[in-house]
Amino acid sequence: MKYSRLIYVVLTSLIFCSTTSLEAATPFDAKIFKSAKGKFLNYRIHLPENLDSKKEYPFVLFFHGAGERGSDNKKQLIHGVKDLLAYSKRKNFPSIIIAPQCPAGEQWVNTPWGDLSHKLTIEPSDSMRLTIELLKESIKTLPVDEKRIYVTGLSMGGFGTWDIIQRMPKIFAAAMPVCGGGDTEIASVIKTLPIWVFHGGSDKSVKTKRSRDMVAALRKVGGKAKYTEYEGVGHNSWDRTYRDQDVLTWLFHQKKANKLSEK
Repeated sequence: MKYSRLIYVVLTSLIFCSTTSLEAATPFDAKIFKSAKGKFLNYRIHLPENLDSKKEYPFVLFFHGAGERGSDNKKQLIHGVKDLLAYSKRKNFPSIIIAPQCPAGEQWVNTPWGDLSHKLTIEPSDSMRLTIELLKESIKTLPVDEKRIYVTGLSMGGFGTWDIIQRMPKIFAAAMPVCGGGDTEIASVIKTLPIWVFHGGSDKSVKTKRSRDMVAALRKVGGKAKYTEYEGVGHNSWDRTYRDQDVLTWLFHQKKANKLSEK
């Protein structure tokens, strides 16, 4: 009896230590953003090792998809964001990466994902409003290179990517929306922004038309959006996108001519 209890204690201790080590080793710290109005938003942040406050670092804002919503402050790291971090480490390109988590039942953009179009609302969704506040606060308090602020996201987060660049077109150096959709009628506000759009050719969840229409609208007003459509691929177009080294090289090498404070 005592022997069995000893085994239980040892195994429990090992599991606890292993879990603690994994949590401690994560390259993304769990944080909670509190707005001036007392609203909260979970997010994860990666800061470069040996952060030098005198230097300026590229900044990536990542929007997860619908399946990663919740309150655990973990699931938003499942897709895409770790590929971004792996690339920055492998290329010795230290970056700040922030991944907010949308609460269950909410959306980055309040529109049905299966619709063929939508209009940009005057006010953003609650989760997007908090993300915008978090972004502004991060730019103000962290050593961010204002010439290299990027945004990307998948599915629900693809909609989020289009939404935030159409609301804040002067903030970003580049955007990479994956299987999302924006407002084609105001494409002109982002016509000078480097954008690379991705979608699966057989996507049944978010119609491929959403990306095609945005790219067409941008090109009509003189934009030069890049577009990649994966033939025969369904909704999961993000694995191929974020694991493509050429794609990530393109993203991390975009740079604006001026900082926000210089305009």
